[in-house]
Amino acid sequence: MPSHAPFYIEHLLYAPSQQSSKPETMAARPLVSVFSLSGDKSGDVSLPAVMTAPLRPDIVQFVHTNMNKNHRQAYAVNIRAGKQVVASSWGTGRAVARIPRVGGGGTSRSGQGAFGNMCRGGRMFDPTKTWRKWNKKINISQKRYAVASALAATAVPALVMSRGHVVDNVPEIPLVVENAVESAKKTSAAKDILSAIGALDDVEKAGESKQIRAGKGKMRNRRYTLRRGPLVIYKSNDGVEQAFRNLPGVELCCVDRLNLLQLAPGGHMGRFCIWSQAALEELDIIYGENGKRIPQAAMTNADLARIINSDEVQSVVNPAKPGQKDNAPKQNAIRNVEALEKLDPFAAEKRRAQARNDEARASKKAETLAKKRDSRTAKKAFKEQGKSFYAKVNEKR
Repeated sequence: MPSHAPFYIEHLLYAPSQQSSKPETMAARPLVSVFSLSGDKSGDVSLPAVMTAPLRPDIVQFVHTNMNKNHRQAYAVNIRAGKQVVASSWGTGRAVARIPRVGGGGTSRSGQGAFGNMCRGGRMFDPTKTWRKWNKKINISQKRYAVASALAATAVPALVMSRGHVVDNVPEIPLVVENAVESAKKTSAAKDILSAIGALDDVEKAGESKQIRAGKGKMRNRRYTLRRGPLVIYKSNDGVEQAFRNLPGVELCCVDRLNLLQLAPGGHMGRFCIWSQAALEELDIIYGENGKRIPQAAMTNADLARIINSDEVQSVVNPAKPGQKDNAPKQNAIRNVEALEKLDPFAAEKRRAQARNDEARASKKAETLAKKRDSRTAKKAFKEQGKSFYAKVNEKR
């Protein structure tokens, strides 16, 4: 496994507020290694400040959903569909619905309902129109926030791996290659570069995922599906487009035209990006040296429980007052007579009288049952005595 963990810890430790406190020295930013075309480390470059932007998957998903709607092609049903039939209503008085009906005779079509959306062969309800509002306007600030957040996610190895990219042999995330990669002109040279820096596994994974699409899309110029591979980001195209464009799953983008649809495919952050050194250094110019165009997190540490229980906070808050008792729960007047008496004394007295009557009725019922029980016991005893008396008389005879 590559040594991703140290950088990931560094990435979390350096908060945006620390980044913007000393923009001229950049002392708080970690260094990112620059690799040569042979895979050897050739230098270092400071991590761009935009890579420390807060991660907001909700904004990324929202902006991606709306951006994805801006390249739809208008569609609609034929404006005459379901209406190309001669039909008229039979009117009232024939014990049938007043829906227009097909005339003629001799076939099952005769007398059938027409035009309505509930009829066989009729038009659809509210037919689709080509002048529907297809495009979605997106707040520019939200779009910039989403792109910055997606860029920051590309520097977190855990998010890159969670998207399914194969980066086991990649030496470092973000992966930066020297500027000579922009001069590569052959696909064979591009494969050698990717193999040297350990990124060819992700390309092969994308190539092996190619399969025929299920459904009618295979007849509409989108016959194959393919997983996303690495995104190569460059500053100037000296042949890099021609070298990498034929590799399966590989996409290219100029750093001046960063696109959220490429940085977060499907609205999921963490695209595996391969940067040229010039492109990575250009991010500080695009997003400003002082970090003014970089969104700032509302909280440096969002772990509220840790903040509240920290020694610094607990040392200044007032201690808990001893002997304080919680207020007794409010009594329910439906179940408690004393609570009812405060609200309505007459209703409370009526409930007490009802309780006394119920108690008297219950006691009287108990007495009656006891008398009946005693009576049955006495009768039973009397019958047993009579039987014994007649038994003695019969013995004497």
